[in-house]
Amino acid sequence: MSTKPTPGRSGDVHQLDYELDDYVYATTPEQMKALGDRTRDTILGLLLERSATTSQLAAALGKPKGTVGYHLNVLADAGLIRVVRRRKVRAMTEKYYGRVGRTIVFTPEHADGPRMFMLEEALQEAVYDPDHPLPLTTIRRVRIPTERAVEFAQRVTDLAEDFVELPRGGDTVYGFVAAVYPTDLPVLDDASEAP
Repeated sequence: MSTKPTPGRSGDVHQLDYELDDYVYATTPEQMKALGDRTRDTILGLLLERSATTSQLAAALGKPKGTVGYHLNVLADAGLIRVVRRRKVRAMTEKYYGRVGRTIVFTPEHADGPRMFMLEEALQEAVYDPDHPLPLTTIRRVRIPTERAVEFAQRVTDLAEDFVELPRGGDTVYGFVAAVYPTDLPVLDDASEAP
């Protein structure tokens, strides 16, 4: 388990109030179903801020506690969250939930659905304001060997992890989405003669 800064990263790092693994691997249909819901995705995002109770999550989401409790049960049954501590309040015990892993890794056989879901989520939740400097989007394509594409994908993953470890503050939640992917675009033959 790790909540410590990754060696080589600079600056302050957001520290969670509970321990979690760096990665959790989504390998089952139950996990795919749990991850394919916007409310559950939002809950997972909130739990990267800090652990939270059903009541706290319900208030943040503007949803009834029963609805949030249902989603928490789905995530817990899928092994994506767990109770990280309990607190006695009068005659009741509050459960604080936390993620099992900071980053959810999709196995190749289950990756298509979540990848599309992530891109759709980014499109749905992005706010476009002409007076704001963001979002910044770009698309680039390059013909390179697979090994180089994998190396670059790891750099993107490292950058995404740096993003979620930034200290919390401000009034706006910012999103980060990136992909390195093979295409079926045509390629030019290697030319031995330059023009």
